[in-house]
Amino acid sequence: MEIDFLLIGRGLAGTAMAYRLKQAGKSIRIIDQPEANNSSRVAAGLFNPVTGRKMVKTWKADLLFPEIKPFYRELERLTDSKFLTEKAIYRPFLTIEELNEWMGHSADPGFEAYLERIYSESQSEFLKDPYGGVMLRNSGWLHINNLLDAMISYFYEELILERYDEHLLYRGSEHWHYKHLKAKSVIYCNGLGAMDSRFFGFLPFAPVKGEILEVRQGFTPDYVVNRGVFRIHLKESVHRVGSTYTKHDLDMGPTEEAKKEILARLTDLVQLPVDKIINHKTGIRPATRDRKPFIGKHPTEEGVYIFNGFGAKGVSLIPYFSGQMLGHLLNEKAIDKEVDIARYFNYI
Repeated sequence: MEIDFLLIGRGLAGTAMAYRLKQAGKSIRIIDQPEANNSSRVAAGLFNPVTGRKMVKTWKADLLFPEIKPFYRELERLTDSKFLTEKAIYRPFLTIEELNEWMGHSADPGFEAYLERIYSESQSEFLKDPYGGVMLRNSGWLHINNLLDAMISYFYEELILERYDEHLLYRGSEHWHYKHLKAKSVIYCNGLGAMDSRFFGFLPFAPVKGEILEVRQGFTPDYVVNRGVFRIHLKESVHRVGSTYTKHDLDMGPTEEAKKEILARLTDLVQLPVDKIINHKTGIRPATRDRKPFIGKHPTEEGVYIFNGFGAKGVSLIPYFSGQMLGHLLNEKAIDKEVDIARYFNYI
């Protein structure tokens, strides 16, 4: 069977790229191993325009954030499903200096699209926010599992559920051959699986283990609280809380240490006891050394591409960069130099 593109992996990155290509009229097949580590399925799904300890506007926010809601809403309409929740994010100030700094941001046109309101006093007796905080807009979270499950029927004819064996992939005169398939191009969207590829082993992946909890706790505001940990209200008194980041323990199992760390940070944020821990999940994120995605064409192998390495910010990054990747694949448009894998060709 001859196709245009063979995609390896169907996490959020592979799903988005496959959707873009199919919508463009290209024939595709997707190889996916559901039982493999899939960081998309344990990710929090938060999209947040202000990040980090210093609370700075996230990288390329003005390009990324206008794409987020239209892209996921389009997939909701396509699948008649609901997986995008638009929700304000409240970030408490730790010092009076932060309050003053953000009062200055309120007059900055560059922050206008993301600032709902700045508060100079606590917003709840249950929050540790004596200096107030900033309420952000154009934010929220994506229920990634719901999206991935909803898209299965859309890719019904294109989805191959099996383990990918790269040893079976070889180059013919004009196509890449894999079992019964002949593909013009192959795209690696398989997260950390690409580390073991003969094509992309030179790329400096920096895997990061993340752990999150689902807890039962009182106080259910109509916004996400995020400082030290995020706390997303899911239903009734159930919240998703996290996450940890470790480069050293890459074992797939949950750890007591991470659980204690998350609960301690939650205590610093919400001044209520946790009634029950409902779930404890872990995932290994396909992060990169410079915290920028790996996108682009292999330097020597014809028709071999990668769309990968989105780390913890995949929900925010993938809508914009999947569009950019599509332009590159179909019309040879340039890829942003900060994410193009050409930045690492000297390491081959």
